[in-house]
Amino acid sequence: MTKGKFMMTAAVSSASASKGRFAPKLLAAAALLLLVPQVNAQQATAPLNGAQFPTTTGQDIEKFCTNIADSARDQRYLLQKQELEKLQSGVDERIVVLETRKAEYEDWLKRRNDFLARAQVGLVDIYKTMKADAAAPRLEAMEPGIAAAIIMKLPARQSGLILSEMDPKKAGMISSILSSASDPNTSKDRS
Repeated sequence: MTKGKFMMTAAVSSASASKGRFAPKLLAAAALLLLVPQVNAQQATAPLNGAQFPTTTGQDIEKFCTNIADSARDQRYLLQKQELEKLQSGVDERIVVLETRKAEYEDWLKRRNDFLARAQVGLVDIYKTMKADAAAPRLEAMEPGIAAAIIMKLPARQSGLILSEMDPKKAGMISSILSSASDPNTSKDRS
């Protein structure tokens, strides 16, 4: 039994024996004696060199870093995930805008192609009824690609007559377009 506990036992037994006015004083003295060894123990564990904090060693630092490594990695992953989600939402918004524009463009292209097909059919019918000497100057004034498309749809005899009435440079340009259109190695799909 330690010295403090023995004194408290003695104080408690004498307090219960006298049961008088000294009892509260004895209890206070016993409590004080119990606290004294704890204060001494705290003073004994204080650093001897007067420093407030114990010195850390490499092992302590390594333990600390190891203990927080998982939480730091998790935090980095969380930040990266949030950044990737933000970027993904931006990309998704851009994709929606691009798909809308693509649909608008495809609609416009379809209407344009339909119009050109109807216009070419009408133009071909008009040029079929024209004489070669009247059709040649008008086709010379057109874009060579459209003129070649019209001439290609005319009967071969009429196409030859129109080309012979045209300016030789313009006729040569249209003839090269016609020959490349009939070349099996040339793709007809322009997409």
